[in-house]
Amino acid sequence: MTSSNPRENHTGARASMGGRHPMAIGRIEKAQDTRQALARLVAYLTPFRTGIMIVLVFVVIYTALGLLSPYLIGVAIDQYIVPMRTADLPGIAVLMLGVYLVNNLFQALAGRTMANVSQRALQKLRQDLFSHLQTLPMQFFDRNPAGQLMSRLTNDIDAINQAVSQNVTALVASVLSLVGILIAMVTLDVWLALASLVVVPIMFWFTQFVATYTRRGFRELQRSMGELNAVMEEAISGQKVVKAFGRNESVLQAFRQHNQATYAAGVTANNYALLLMPLTSVLGNFFIIVLAAFGGWLALRDLVTVGVIATFIIYAQNFISPLRQLANMYNAIQGALAGAERVFEILDTAPEIDTAPASEAPTALQGLVEFTDVDFAYDAGTPIITQMSLTAKPGEMFALVGPTGAGKTTIINLLSRFYEINAGRITIDGVDIQAIPKDNLRTQLGLVLQDTFLFADSVMANIRFGRLDASDADCMRAAEMAEADTFIRQLPQGYQTQLSERASNLSQGQRQLLAIARVILADPRILILDEATSSIDTRTEIRIQRALLRLMAGRTSFVIAHRLSTIRDAHQVLVIAGGAIVEQGSHAELLAQQGLYFQLYTSQFKGQSI
Repeated sequence: MTSSNPRENHTGARASMGGRHPMAIGRIEKAQDTRQALARLVAYLTPFRTGIMIVLVFVVIYTALGLLSPYLIGVAIDQYIVPMRTADLPGIAVLMLGVYLVNNLFQALAGRTMANVSQRALQKLRQDLFSHLQTLPMQFFDRNPAGQLMSRLTNDIDAINQAVSQNVTALVASVLSLVGILIAMVTLDVWLALASLVVVPIMFWFTQFVATYTRRGFRELQRSMGELNAVMEEAISGQKVVKAFGRNESVLQAFRQHNQATYAAGVTANNYALLLMPLTSVLGNFFIIVLAAFGGWLALRDLVTVGVIATFIIYAQNFISPLRQLANMYNAIQGALAGAERVFEILDTAPEIDTAPASEAPTALQGLVEFTDVDFAYDAGTPIITQMSLTAKPGEMFALVGPTGAGKTTIINLLSRFYEINAGRITIDGVDIQAIPKDNLRTQLGLVLQDTFLFADSVMANIRFGRLDASDADCMRAAEMAEADTFIRQLPQGYQTQLSERASNLSQGQRQLLAIARVILADPRILILDEATSSIDTRTEIRIQRALLRLMAGRTSFVIAHRLSTIRDAHQVLVIAGGAIVEQGSHAELLAQQGLYFQLYTSQFKGQSI
């Protein structure tokens, strides 16, 4: 079974995805409710609390070892270098080497463990998101373009991945380092620590100041890149139209304009981003100068030792790195929470409702379809179907014709329960379709649509999609009935030929024949043909008509066709206009009435004998 856009005149919204710039501090957008997004994200990590506790222990260990190294340097200066006890230096040097090695070992273990935990949690989140998408009603996909949904499955999940797998451990380590350095400074010398506290707020303020403007710059860059990507996407997908109308230069000009805007935004954003490194370096050097000057003054009065001053200077240098990381991580974590919020927004969307109990599923359908006073609107206040009643008897070919936008495809969507009616009743064999489980109902319906969708898989797999337990022989017999076997065997690998995306390596007629083979294999009781031959050449149409006649034998068939010559043998023809049935009868009866059907038919066959 395939699906199509439910609205005959529906215009899908275009979604553009901005690329991520390598120099970007992170995703720019903030979550609307940070606490809720964080709480729900943490819930996905909770099952792996043991691994997270191990990571935190590793982080504490390597952070403590990182704080120990500068202290050991100070001890070496005061106890061995200044007193000239160089014989004992190798011992403390080996100890320092061991501290560095163990520090790096625990950093690697923490990173590896956190990566494993985060990937398992994100695997569950991706699984939940994709599984939930399969349960959502068609209205959801009408409102949300595929590009936006793909962005949530990829870009937003990637933003969460970056924050969880990398920034969580770095955040904890940075905070512990800052706190540990301040505690160590106070423990070593109160006066030098107080001097440090004068500089630290200035560093925080400047770092946040630059980060704010950097965030604004990359917000504008992302917006510009999104517009540029949209221009490129349209130009590439619409190459036939561009070339046919000779509009290459106008498309190129539009690209130049957006490319220039992206260039300007990129320069501005990166100028701000590049300020962070030299600014923190300058502040860090200022920090060291203050400590060296004040520490030297204290040393001259024998209030501190040279080793303590050296330790303070190293701590000051180490203070810069976590401060810079915190500025970077702030934006990355905010972006991850915004991405999580968008993911949870989908997970909170109510799934498609199916109130019919499985026990009520009929074992087989005869195919008597009845619409009784059916009303329907995609949007409240804009009716599409009004007070429609019709009866299609088992085994009959039932044709739906009318101008574009009249509501023909909507009738099919309502019968398939892709949408629920607002009023009235639809029954099959006297049973309200709302009392039939949707899965059971749809297995009894076979759809062949104008816009055939085939998967990027083998020809055999695409046919087998109609019935997954079918054998290769069953699939081949279905292809023979659809008169597709001949062209399939002429493909490079026959039935095992891999189709490209949307089967672009096949002609429209070949794709349609495969779609018919898929429906033949499914063996439905009710057949739905929605403009199934409107885009096919006459010779292929003849082949398809022969296949469809075999398929429709004994089945209730709904046929929507622009080529009215294909429905001459229909048992009933309904002429739809404005969401209502305006004429009904056989082909000959409707021509004799010389109404709307007569006008539609004669407009297609001017100059030919009716």
